[in-house]
Amino acid sequence: MEILKKCLALFKTFFKIGAFTIGGGYAMLPLIQHEVAEKRKWIEESDMLDIVAIAESTPGPIAINTATFVGTKTCGFWGAFSATLGTVLPSFIIISTLSYVLEVLLDYEIVKFAFNGIRAGVIALIVKALWGMAKKCPWNILAYIIASIAFVLATFTGINVLYLILGGALVGLFAGIISKREVNK
Repeated sequence: MEILKKCLALFKTFFKIGAFTIGGGYAMLPLIQHEVAEKRKWIEESDMLDIVAIAESTPGPIAINTATFVGTKTCGFWGAFSATLGTVLPSFIIISTLSYVLEVLLDYEIVKFAFNGIRAGVIALIVKALWGMAKKCPWNILAYIIASIAFVLATFTGINVLYLILGGALVGLFAGIISKREVNK
């Protein structure tokens, strides 16, 4: 019965954090730390630092990983399940509700016009991010060739982009090995 109460408390705590935090997983971390280490004393402050370090280094969203680790440390499997469900459920509810509302609203001309503007803004943000990454990338003739071939293949064929990323990595790796051998000669 004690485990059930603690699992319910984990669920409520992480549901509240998930529902009222805007800004993603990193924005949730101070709230998680406050709720689980300071307020409820489920874990020690030093444990929180370790949990965040592990959550950052494992695949997946940091807030969900942190909730899973806190839940596991607090109540084992069922604690992990409760904390993770509490973290994910608010977003699921919000996104499901918004998708329903948007489906209804998309029949209105004004909403279609608004989404056309939003799409243009999103494209501008993607191009800005691309430009920022391109400025930081060491460009040479090989980089231009890889980028051009990857763009053409991604745009005009059905090749999975993961294969393009792996292919680009392999070409870059081999080119780096060859250029290093030439420098060492």
